[in-house]
Amino acid sequence: MAKVLAPLPDRDFDVTEIAVPWKKLTAAGHQVVFATEKGGSAPACDPLLLTGVIFGQLGADAEPKAFYHEMEQSPEFRSPVAWNSVQATDFGGLLLTGGHAQGMRQYLESKTLQETVAAFWTLKRPVGAICHGTIVLARTIDPATGKSVLADMGTTCLRQYMEMAAYYMTAWKRGKYYRTYDQTVEQEVRSVLYNPAAQFIGGPFALTSKGTDKDDSNAFVCQDRHYVSARWPGDAYLYAKTFRRMLPKPFKPEAAEKTLKGKRQQS
Repeated sequence: MAKVLAPLPDRDFDVTEIAVPWKKLTAAGHQVVFATEKGGSAPACDPLLLTGVIFGQLGADAEPKAFYHEMEQSPEFRSPVAWNSVQATDFGGLLLTGGHAQGMRQYLESKTLQETVAAFWTLKRPVGAICHGTIVLARTIDPATGKSVLADMGTTCLRQYMEMAAYYMTAWKRGKYYRTYDQTVEQEVRSVLYNPAAQFIGGPFALTSKGTDKDDSNAFVCQDRHYVSARWPGDAYLYAKTFRRMLPKPFKPEAAEKTLKGKRQQS
């Protein structure tokens, strides 16, 4: 079993981008440990993603919402640890989720969290980042180089056309709800890469078609060494499955006993 760290802000993170990985990892026998700035109290997702951003639309789909409500009841979610209490060596993987509402700034701008992420990155253990989660990595400095940890990595992130389309569709009702910063996620991520033209992998065009647990044809992720990135909630299932494959397989005593029994019979 791998123990996976999942930092979150106190509020406004994306429902699908954390609940789907949590469900897929825990179902496979891994443990997800949540962390917030101060720890101790359960965080809360962006509420509009549960009810719908406009006219009940543009929120999370039914299955990820069900996963989120299940996740809310888990002891790890109800009692997260604090960012500054984390020892990177205690974890076998790191998940950086996204979200675009203003509460995400606590997470995206935290120097404490960036120091934790930098310590983890040096271990070269699996790291996943989806949507705005890539901003955390873009802002995390590798102490060995003085550059962003993403500087030499292949990566994707929330595409600029996706971010701006959501903004233009909803600005009349929600204002700058979809604009966490004036600079888009893609602009910031590209700005830290040594060679953006070669390293930034945008994936196929997507605005409404999403991947599902059974069908990855409408999903996209970018994997480079120990790092996997994804663009938006529509990639969440493929992202979760890819990250899961990067982790050590959980030890199952019954499987080991079956293998030993087979070897005894052959000898």
